[in-house]
Amino acid sequence: MSRDGDRRRPRAVAAVRSAVPGLDVLSSYRRGWLAKDLVAGVVLTTLLVPQGMAYAELAGLPPITGLYTSILCLLGYAVCGPSRILVLGPDSSLGPMIAATVLPLVAAGGDPERAVALASMLALMVGAVMALASVAKLGFVADLISKPTMIGYMNGLALTILIGQLPKLLGFGVDADGLIDEAAGFVGALADGEAVPAAATVGCVGVALVLVLQRWLPKVPAILVMVVLAIAATTLLDLDEHGVDTVGVLPEGFPPLTIPEVRASDLGLLFAGALGIALVSLADTISTASAFAARTGQEVRGNQEMAGIGVANLAAGLFQGFPVSTSGSRTAVAERAGARTQLTGLVGAALITLMIVLLPGLLRDLPQPALAAVVITASLSLIDIPGTVRLWRQRRAECLLSLAAFFGVALLGVLPGIAIAVGLSILNVFRRAWWPHETELGRVAGLEGFHDIHTHPDADHLPGLVLYRFDAPLFFANARTFRDAVRRLARHDPPPAWIVIAAEPVTDVDTTASDILEELDEALEARGIRLVFAELKTPVRIKLERYGLTHPLDPAHSFPTVEAAVAAFREHTGARWTVRGGPEGSEREPGGPARSPG
Repeated sequence: MSRDGDRRRPRAVAAVRSAVPGLDVLSSYRRGWLAKDLVAGVVLTTLLVPQGMAYAELAGLPPITGLYTSILCLLGYAVCGPSRILVLGPDSSLGPMIAATVLPLVAAGGDPERAVALASMLALMVGAVMALASVAKLGFVADLISKPTMIGYMNGLALTILIGQLPKLLGFGVDADGLIDEAAGFVGALADGEAVPAAATVGCVGVALVLVLQRWLPKVPAILVMVVLAIAATTLLDLDEHGVDTVGVLPEGFPPLTIPEVRASDLGLLFAGALGIALVSLADTISTASAFAARTGQEVRGNQEMAGIGVANLAAGLFQGFPVSTSGSRTAVAERAGARTQLTGLVGAALITLMIVLLPGLLRDLPQPALAAVVITASLSLIDIPGTVRLWRQRRAECLLSLAAFFGVALLGVLPGIAIAVGLSILNVFRRAWWPHETELGRVAGLEGFHDIHTHPDADHLPGLVLYRFDAPLFFANARTFRDAVRRLARHDPPPAWIVIAAEPVTDVDTTASDILEELDEALEARGIRLVFAELKTPVRIKLERYGLTHPLDPAHSFPTVEAAVAAFREHTGARWTVRGGPEGSEREPGGPARSPG
């Protein structure tokens, strides 16, 4: 019994370390990393505080909730996140999704406490979705959004954020719903002279300063410099007396553990929003983790990343926070500052906690237009115009998908937009499976094997033989496409004696396709045309045998390679290679020039 216990103990320890990667990091921590992690944590905090507050307001929540969220998600991911360097926190791409989910449920006039409770419940739901998906090993769902549709989605999101923040940047508000209404309201208010000159100056100078520093002095903490200068300007010039709104004194102390109370009728919309947020958060995290893992030599563990994000969201949701995701910009800052482990995030969490407990009035003079400048500069980083242009040049069908996702977000909103992005990605997959690449093959002088006759129009062929390749699994949606293509080949004049299917790309055949294959084989056999398969994969052969489709599998109709099928045809008919498009009867031996008979 004790021996069994001794055997199980190492497995249990390994399982715990796998589920809680923070313990593994702690046990292997090197003393030389400490100074770098501490410095990186201090540098990171200068970014976490203004961005956390700004993204909270982007989500329609009080600024302090952004700090609560930053603290708890950093703690949660440090314990359960697999990456040593990723930084989680409030994110510009999630802010509009949170607002679109929460604000319709908040009564007109806005109840901040109810909004916080709804956002916290949303974070708990996102955490639960992530945790369950991790247990079910559903990390692959991040692939439901293709890169072209993600580019379009992010471009639309950036435009939505930009239009929504412009009034705040200039010191006024717009009561509108939807991008077009917000844009019209902004232009109308601007024409009516509602812009506050002092606020507009702070906001526009803030945007320009951040962009210039990020472009020309990337090692300088641009947002920190802008925030410090904005606070100094407010204090020295009494900007609050000139119509500039400020953050004010933050609530003092750390929030208690709170189970958010929401109405049962709210849960449906919250869950729908949680699914969209979880999908975007996972896709963003896998993408960012892959980019930084390539630099550090780490392996991306998608399912564990979901667990880490799930725990981070659960922790935030229990302390008046809102959903979080990975931040590529904050991760890059931590990396440049020398971060080695998640101790960097723990240092950031500790410093933010000290600030709200001991110095809640530190940011009371921070102008609201400065927070808008933080959000707007972040939204500009989401825009990928070069990526859209590259899609147009390389593959216009995918560029159209990207544009459809863009207009879906811009015109219908962020939540319908993510549904459109996912739907378009899935439809694109099915489109390629419904109408895959298919071609006839021929022999090309000087090249081994058989090749696409559209690429090599002068390829040789054997009279009476058609070599055909269908580059997809055969299933209910494309089986008739395959059947119709083979029927067209059978109508050649003169009709072929054999149609050989180069079946290596056919990785699956479902029952619908099997029935259609059987009907096709019988119809061709009645016309004296033999349907032959070459290079059928073993799993496919096993399925065809299970379906009872044995005729295409007998030795006269099935060959291990295309070369074997061609050799059998030549032995059976005595046919010789003929130049396609050349004089009738002209022949060419392998590697040789065409020659006419006689």
